[in-house]
Parts: sequence; structure tokens; C-alpha cells
Amino acid sequence: MDDLAPADFRELAQALKYCVLLHDARTFEILWANPAACRLLGWTVDELKPLKAPDMSKNARQYSRELGHRWLRQAVEHGVSATEWCYRSKDGEEILTEAIAIRVELSARTVVMVQFRDIAEEKAVQRDLFRTESRLRAFLSGLAEGIVVLDEENRVLFASESAGRLLGGGLQGVDFTAYCCDGAVPEREGRYRFAAPGHEPNWYAATCQHIEIESDLHGRMILFYDITDRVRAEEQHRRDTQHLDHLARYNAMGDMAMAIAHEVSQPLAAAYNFVEGARGRLGQLGHDSGDESVAWGLDNAVRQIERARRILGSLRGYVGRLEESAQLTDLNTIVRDCAYFIDLRAQEHAVDVDFDLTTQPLPVLCENVLIGQVVMNLAFNAVDEMARCPRPERRVEIVTRRAADDGAELAVRDRGPDPPPDERIFDGVFTHKANGSGIGLALSHRIVTRHGGHLHVHPNEPRGAVFRFTLPPAQHPQDAQDAQDPRRTELP
Repeated sequence: MDDLAPADFRELAQALKYCVLLHDARTFEILWANPAACRLLGWTVDELKPLKAPDMSKNARQYSRELGHRWLRQAVEHGVSATEWCYRSKDGEEILTEAIAIRVELSARTVVMVQFRDIAEEKAVQRDLFRTESRLRAFLSGLAEGIVVLDEENRVLFASESAGRLLGGGLQGVDFTAYCCDGAVPEREGRYRFAAPGHEPNWYAATCQHIEIESDLHGRMILFYDITDRVRAEEQHRRDTQHLDHLARYNAMGDMAMAIAHEVSQPLAAAYNFVEGARGRLGQLGHDSGDESVAWGLDNAVRQIERARRILGSLRGYVGRLEESAQLTDLNTIVRDCAYFIDLRAQEHAVDVDFDLTTQPLPVLCENVLIGQVVMNLAFNAVDEMARCPRPERRVEIVTRRAADDGAELAVRDRGPDPPPDERIFDGVFTHKANGSGIGLALSHRIVTRHGGHLHVHPNEPRGAVFRFTLPPAQHPQDAQDAQDPRRTELP
């Protein structure tokens, strides 16, 4: 630039759009100002020269003469110093500027050249951006919905604060597949289960869309919010609906049972009379070897008819909600009464039944027929399950023991399929049988509960199921000895 004359440099300085003030490096008095500075401040050069800091700065502590001199002194000592300075124009307008003071060694003297520009508009824009950003951050942090943006490899590029609250912190950069409990990462609107690894999953409603914000954020954005309570309410509603259906069926079966009990009791009574008559005639005619087998068959027919009559009588009382006719008895005795019928069912399916009854009495206060029906329901179910297994594995165990609270306990063990993990098995709508109604277990559960006991199921070892019920101890256990009938049928 050796070909430029001093006048050319003067023209260049006059053409600057950046405002320039020259201060003496010792006294800090104004020596010169370029046209841009004169236009912004409204003063001529001659008007500026005698002005001091209070004459041309905002009346505020941070723009005092002392602080202004300190700023210029730093430039003298260190070569350059920057600050924000609010000038005041000739007409009183306050102008916030970004100012840089630079020490310049001229041939005649050392000066401080101050370059400054109006940044009021930029500051207003920054304030607006900061306010907008703060509001967006507040809105995002207060959202119930979580937001994550995933790249093509399903890694989290962005996660909102609400997403961190819902799924736990540390989402940035992780593989979101690990949080998807049902496998694939959502690609369309729907319901999904999310959870941090090792945590209990919750249900979320999610929507997906592709976003591209300039060049630094593009991928699949997933918005999701927790609907676990809604899903649980819907599930509860579904169960309530099933329960109402079950109650309707149960009531209908109750009406049918009453009608059947009424209708069947008469032919049973007639059959009993015919059998008794046949037994009487057989006695009058004398016995031979053939007659003994007929007598044995008639005796067993009487037992079956008597059992059916007791069941019908108890059924009428149970469905009609009549007052309980509880008796003090021994649970072992009830099991022995049922053993004959259980063996008949087991022989039909080639299933071995082992009775392991405790030698000590298990006194309980109960309706014998109803508790006997529970014993047979559980035993019949176990036999039916084992009938589908290979012949060497077909074995059912029926065990009685004294419970921890001095009550009575009975367990029926099989080696078939494991039971379901929840209590649906007792809700009246669960059954494994093709022609089953699911009522047997529900009815058994209700009978045991009505007697103040508990019926539950758990897996057998190494496989199978154990159905176990307990009954509370009788009020007077010693009286149970008197309640035992020595003529009861012993186990075969």
C-alpha cells in the first residue's frame, strides 16, 4: 500500500461505517471523531473535543468517568480492552454499544482509538431469543409428554427433560431399543411399553414423525406420554365385564341347579325305592355266588344314590343361601368318604392316587358335603390333567396336615402343566378343559372362603400344580373325636 497518499488514508477513515473516537493516551481527552461517530452521537468533532465522560455517557454507575478511565487505561497498559458502553447522544438518546479500545503509537503521540457500534437492536434480539428459549425450556420441562429424537441406528440424539423423568436420566446417546420392552422401536402411532433396563415397564401412547432442523438435528422424533393408569383401568373394566358375565352365568346356573335338584330328587327317590325293593326280594330268595355279586352292585348303587341325594340337598341349601348346617368333623373323615368316588374316576383314566393322611385328627366345623365336593373337584381336576400325560407319569397325591394356625390343611398334587402365574384360575372364567365351564374352581374357592378358609395354587416340583386349602380350627377340637364315626369307609 505504498502507493496510497496520506490523503487516501484520510478518505478511508472518513468512509468507515464503524464509529471511531481518538483519545489522548495520557489525559483521555477526545482528539478526533470520524463521521460515523459524529452521526451516531449527533455532535461535531469540535463539539466532541471538550466533552467529558459524564457529558456523553448514560447516567449510571457502570458508565461513570472513573470506570471509563479505567477501561481506557487498560488499553494503554495492555494494548487492547473491550467493554459494553452506553453513550448519550446530543439529543439525550442512550445508545448501547460494543466498544473496543486499542493503543496506537503515532509519530506525534500515543493515542487510544475507540471503535464502537450500536448493539441495541442485537441486544433486543438476544433478549427476545433468551426469553423465547426460556419459555420453550419451561414448556418442555413441564410437558407430560416425553420427546426423543433418534438417528438411523436408533440412538438418542435429543431427549427432553420430561423424557428423562419418564424413563430415567442419561438418555443422550443410548440405544433406544434397550428401552422398548416389546421389541421394535416405534415407527407409527400406537401403544408401547417402555422402561429403563431392569425397571418395571409402563404403557405409553406414542406418535412418530421425521424432523430435520437445519443440519444438526434430523431423525425420527417420538412423542410419548404415560397411559399406564388408563390401560390398567381398561384391563380392570375388562375383568369387571368378565366378572359380571360370570355372575350372570352363575345366577343362571343357580336357577338351573335349583330346578335340576327339584326334578332329579324325585327319580332318585324312586330309584332308591326300586333298589331297596330289589335288595329285599333278593334277601327273601336266598343267596348263591351269583346273587352276592348282584347284592354288591345293589349296595354300591345305594351308596351312589345316597351320595347324590346328599349333594342335591346341600346344593339347594347353598344356592338358596339357607342357614349353614355346619357340623364338627374330621377333615380326614371327609377325605375317606370321597376316596371311593375319586378312585372310580382315577381307574377310568388309569391314574394312580396316593392318599397321605395324617394320623392325628384334623377337627373342623364345616358342611361335610360342600367340603367333600371341594375335595372331589380338586382331585377330579388333577386326575383329568394327568390323563393327558404318559402312563408312567399319571400319579396324583392327596395329603392332609395340621396347618400352622392349628387348622386343617389339604393339598392335591399333580405332575401336569404348571398353573397360571395369577389368580385368574379362581375367577370363574378359567379352564383348560375343552368342555369345561370354569365354575368348579370358582365354586370351590367360594365354598372354602365361606368357611373362613383359603384356597390357593402354586407350582409343584419339578412340575405340575399344587392346589391347597386350609380351614380354621374348630372351636372345640376335642369334640371332634366324638364326631368320628367308626363305621366310616377306610381307604382301600
